[in-house]
Amino acid sequence: MEIRHNAIVPLGYGKYYRSDKVVGLEPIEKDRGPARRTFVFIEGRSEPVVASRTEAAILKDLVISSREVEASVLKDFLERLAHDLEKVGPIMRRSIREETGLDIDAILEKIRRLLAPDEEDLPQDSLF
Repeated sequence: MEIRHNAIVPLGYGKYYRSDKVVGLEPIEKDRGPARRTFVFIEGRSEPVVASRTEAAILKDLVISSREVEASVLKDFLERLAHDLEKVGPIMRRSIREETGLDIDAILEKIRRLLAPDEEDLPQDSLF
């Protein structure tokens, strides 16, 4: 697991902190209640912040899952592969396709589709 950097983590009741500034979580045992679930230790603060969310819920927002790490590595690999394949000239592409059946243009098109942002991820101003 890795700490998610520069992400804002909700602690509940309007309290938010940057994920990389959280240095510790401790469940509240004495006087625990709906608005008092977890002590959150923040870098630069001498006293912990009282959070209304459980330590497990906060921790889930703090870390990047192993699947997210793997997806990021694969995305970087595909970007580098596409960059390198784009350097292959048209004559060499045709020669490779004729000799091996490997279609670099088709591969590049598939990579571009995989790397293209989903329509939901597009900024609003790009829709009009």
